Amino acid sequence: MRFLEAQHLLRSFRGGEPLPLLVALSGSGEPLELYVRAAAAQRGRTAEVRFLAFNTLAQALRADPDSTVSEVLVLLPWDFVPEADWRLGVPETVDEESLRARAGETAELIGRRTRTGSRVLYLPAPLPPLFADPPRNNALARFLESLALGLGARPLPADVFALGSYLASGCPIGGGAIGDVAEIIVDTALTPRAEHKKVLVTDLDNVVWSGVIADDGLEGIAFESSGPGYRHFVYQSLLRRLRREGALLAAVSRNDGEVAAAPFRSGRMVLREADFVAFLGSYYAKSAQIRALAERLNLGLDGVVFVDDNPVELAEVSLRLPDVRCLAFPQHDEELPAFLTDLAGMFAHGESTPEDRERTELYQRRLAGLVPSDLAGADLTRFLQDLKMVLSIHDRSQGDRTRAVQLINKTNQFNLNGRRVTDGEVAAILDAGGRLFAASLADRTGSHGEILACLVSAEDVIVSLVMSCRVFQRRVEYAFFSWFAAQRRPPLGLEWAKTPRNAPLQQFLEAAVGPVNGAGVVPLDSAVLASAHAGDLALFTVLEPPSER
Repeated sequence: MRFLEAQHLLRSFRGGEPLPLLVALSGSGEPLELYVRAAAAQRGRTAEVRFLAFNTLAQALRADPDSTVSEVLVLLPWDFVPEADWRLGVPETVDEESLRARAGETAELIGRRTRTGSRVLYLPAPLPPLFADPPRNNALARFLESLALGLGARPLPADVFALGSYLASGCPIGGGAIGDVAEIIVDTALTPRAEHKKVLVTDLDNVVWSGVIADDGLEGIAFESSGPGYRHFVYQSLLRRLRREGALLAAVSRNDGEVAAAPFRSGRMVLREADFVAFLGSYYAKSAQIRALAERLNLGLDGVVFVDDNPVELAEVSLRLPDVRCLAFPQHDEELPAFLTDLAGMFAHGESTPEDRERTELYQRRLAGLVPSDLAGADLTRFLQDLKMVLSIHDRSQGDRTRAVQLINKTNQFNLNGRRVTDGEVAAILDAGGRLFAASLADRTGSHGEILACLVSAEDVIVSLVMSCRVFQRRVEYAFFSWFAAQRRPPLGLEWAKTPRNAPLQQFLEAAVGPVNGAGVVPLDSAVLASAHAGDLALFTVLEPPSER
């Protein structure tokens, strides 16, 4: 914004909601006033701007803030270290240790101010040669900048500072940059202050540890400070610190609650069961679990952060609960620093107190007896369509069936009856006229590999049906049933048996074919199945085996 533009804006402005604004600036703020009022007018506000008198910042920081005024502190290096002020000349001697200590004390005062709502900008102006050794001067400059950034300061470009202007008029900002800085000041004052988050809800499999606890068991997951578990170890260590600082941790996982808690009870992980206010394990929508959790905690959803590695789960929560901040757990180590930095920043709220450290225990008592909610989740149809999913059906009745047999013997949650089979038993069923189907899934993000296996007897009864939990929520199971029911030899029934871990499969069956009780053969109506779930099948491009086309 230039001078004539600012004048024109103010002449044509008819007034708007007042913006009481106090700007603290080391130097004269008079040249800025016109531009600040113009920048506010551009945003429909009438700025009532006042500049803190030169050299009174330290005094103002010790006074009580005015809660009716938006306060923006435009800091320069000499606000922390007065000896660095060019207008005072180069000091004859400096004590670096004392200088850094006083800078830290000033930063502490400013920090108290920011906790009451003040905003900070930092202009990294060059320092006069306080030390004969240039590297020491540079180190001091970096130290002061780090103090400002630690206060949440928004850095201004270094070339905004103009020594000539500062020495001549007392204004440290060059004429060509005054309009830009004024706009930044107004935008900073108008930006809603982000409240720190209160609850971190985390998925478990491939987030808190590498692997799937229900299928791999405790010995098959990794969470150590080595190998594939390393980034999960680092993640756990951050959660432990956040918990100590007052954040509430909760786990929402597609696992049985007892199974999900087992690694935490082992004593081998950084985190313990006592670090969490709740473990919610179910096949139901995670958004319903998070909503119920927030209601029982009596906390707003805008205070919740949800971490998961599955984009479908993240989309479901984001669609149903837009106030919840959703973060994808990184798939690669190189992405971990930025992820952890963002996550830590969301919960930053200053020094922790004894009350912060006891908060988890207080809420654990409030949540005693919280059970998973079976409320419906978000409609993911549009999101799933955008994934461009390709479901490839494979006939493994002949040839290599290693992965399909492995899935049957490894999968626990989405498992029809928990029955384990040897390759010889599978061969006998196939030799008698049975069939073995598998399915693999790919989408625009890449391949998920072979994720489903279905063993069918010669009598067209499904004797084994399993699916990897990593593709839950994608409607694969419904699409496969709809496809199979429309084939020349559709399934006539399935051998169902309840196990301690296969609640997801039971919930699927009850949604697809109706209530199931006890154990035994559940009859299937192929025409009803094919029709009822045709919409799910339409979410996929289906590649069929030649024998079924």
